Amino acid sequence: MDEIRIQDVSDIRIGQVEDTNAGTGCTVFIRPEGMRAGLDVGGGGPASRESTLLDPLTAANVIHGITLSGGSAFGLSAASGVMRYLEEQNIGFDVGVTKVPLVAQSALFDLTVGEGFVRPDEQMGYEACRIAMEEQNYKDGNFGAGCGATVGKIAGMDYCMKTGIGSYAVDNHGLKVGAVVALNALGDIFDWKTGEQIAGLLKEDKKTFRSSPQYIEESIKTVKNRFANMSKMNTTLAVLITNAYFEKPQLCKIAAMGQDGLARSIRPVHTSFDGDSVYAVSAGDLKADQEVVGTLAAEVISEAIIRAVTSAESAYGFPAARDL
Repeated sequence: MDEIRIQDVSDIRIGQVEDTNAGTGCTVFIRPEGMRAGLDVGGGGPASRESTLLDPLTAANVIHGITLSGGSAFGLSAASGVMRYLEEQNIGFDVGVTKVPLVAQSALFDLTVGEGFVRPDEQMGYEACRIAMEEQNYKDGNFGAGCGATVGKIAGMDYCMKTGIGSYAVDNHGLKVGAVVALNALGDIFDWKTGEQIAGLLKEDKKTFRSSPQYIEESIKTVKNRFANMSKMNTTLAVLITNAYFEKPQLCKIAAMGQDGLARSIRPVHTSFDGDSVYAVSAGDLKADQEVVGTLAAEVISEAIIRAVTSAESAYGFPAARDL
């Protein structure tokens, strides 16, 4: 099994735009002819748009784009810009008078990182879509939806760390599976192979780690509703891509199996304060076993999480792993 670039998994095009001053951005995935997609939401606080398109019971067989963004629910307007660009290119579901692009979106919370009143908007989504179609510029690190991403926020933003967006992909005898993860978790981050903590809640010295689960357990003894203000600060988003052929029901199951990658890399995960969402996208005709792809999905998500940690740079007063 060989590692490959996320761009080499399929013909899905990826574009990113970020506002580094505001600490926010968006990452767009486009396939003009459409892509089959499923979704699994593991967290209790998602901010999303058109997610029901990915329900196996709905009529749409394909969608044309997925947008990941910062800005919390305010950032959901970015998908309107993606739709506008695609309509201008005559891409979408033909309704006679025009073509309607089908674009799903999920947003993470980064309003407390840079300038909270500057969010991904329609113009940012339009530009990210244009870049995806015309040049492609995907990079790991403080880019796109990962521009304002942070982790380890159980004790507040004073003790969190900077992360970003990360990718990892493999080619297993022609079967290709890859993931892009915008890592903005409440909890701590671990290397799934060694068990070593690589990011998360910092101690008072802001150079070494504390345990978020232990912090929760100890706080229960003395403080009620300690974490009531944590609901606005999180959400990890992932897009799985494969060149194998699957329909929506299978892709929803693969996305659910991909959540295992979050579960073994983030502690705690899938809380009411996270909106953890995994998209699974099929953009190819290769015949493959659903369980094989689901197993690989969890692995590439875990590896992409590591990349989101190791590729990030310190910013907005939050240290990154490379500087500890």
